[in-house]
Amino acid sequence: MDDLLFSGLKVLDVSTVIAAPAAAMILADFGADVIKIEPPGDGDMLRAIRDVPQDNEATADYMWQMDGRNKRGMVLNLKRPEGKEILHRLVAACDVYVTNQPYSVRDSLGLNYEQLKPINPRMIYASLTAYGEKGPERSRKGFDQLAYWARSGLMDLMRGEGAPPVQGLSGMGDHPTGVALYAGIVTALLRREKTGEGAMVHTSLLANGLWSNASITQGSIAGGDTARFREGRKAPPSMMRVYQCSDGRWLQLNMVRNYGLIGALLRALGAAHLLDDERFCDAREVMRNRVALGDEIAPILASKPSAEWMTIFDEIDLPVNLVATIEEKAVDVQVLENRMAMPPNDPEMGVPLLLNHPIQVTSVPHAPHRRPPQSGEHSAEILAELGYSTDQISALRDQGVI
Repeated sequence: MDDLLFSGLKVLDVSTVIAAPAAAMILADFGADVIKIEPPGDGDMLRAIRDVPQDNEATADYMWQMDGRNKRGMVLNLKRPEGKEILHRLVAACDVYVTNQPYSVRDSLGLNYEQLKPINPRMIYASLTAYGEKGPERSRKGFDQLAYWARSGLMDLMRGEGAPPVQGLSGMGDHPTGVALYAGIVTALLRREKTGEGAMVHTSLLANGLWSNASITQGSIAGGDTARFREGRKAPPSMMRVYQCSDGRWLQLNMVRNYGLIGALLRALGAAHLLDDERFCDAREVMRNRVALGDEIAPILASKPSAEWMTIFDEIDLPVNLVATIEEKAVDVQVLENRMAMPPNDPEMGVPLLLNHPIQVTSVPHAPHRRPPQSGEHSAEILAELGYSTDQISALRDQGVI
């Protein structure tokens, strides 16, 4: 489609797994011609990630379908001089080059920005690292659970009293980091429109982990009393706890944030008598006796199923949330009506619903979904566009270059 925002934009996705490929996928969703470069053999590890077991073989590569969609695919052996020559020719014609190769690999292959910039000074070189472009950990490898979750301090904070740090989930830091990398690319493209100059864009999993927890991290580095903060988390306010109902589901009361709302909650729970208790007679006493108040309302909430409580709370417009489960998302009306997940356009995609990235602009349509490429599916097509003959392409394939 020639009427999409990034129609005609040429992007090289020289990256693996999730965060950087996700940024390239967003560009593809808005119409860019994204060429996915994979090494010989098994290709991108994303093809094989299957955290959630699938009974249907068509959905087994659900991660690849989500983040590899709308791209063309090329296998290229960058350890061969012929492979590097092909990549250089692609670089010369591209607008955006996306990479998360470790710097040890970039150094050995000559694929740093300084080495590629002379080939194409107008190129936007988008670099994703685990820990940043400088410093002693510049070349250190790391996935989102390591760099975003553990190294940023998030993992340490997300645990109960006396419990060990909680392990992260696949992609929980990668996908928001991919959006940040996309934002940098678009910013650099806008600057190029004004100046004609290319640029290097970079972000890291560590930077995004810090940013996602900025409210606490900024408080700490501003000199805040983190010991008192940690101590306070041992006894959270009653409205900052979660409460289990008789059906095993949990309710979150975080937005019941003032004494008036607490009074409405207690009346809805049939516990208005607690407002006459000297421990809970005003906001100050509620805070002072926050553990006791939570202990009072916990057995009341446990006496009924969550749906019954939510009906009661909704009738008085009390801001209580049911803690959702992922199993509900496939039929979640709010998710479906806002196109957070939608049926794919391409019948060759095996998944019944495809998660969308969170960037939605009413005047900027998405490209129709197209299944991700098979290994090396478009290698010959792309080489022909570069001017290689059929015989040359066959020779490169015989030599293991493509």
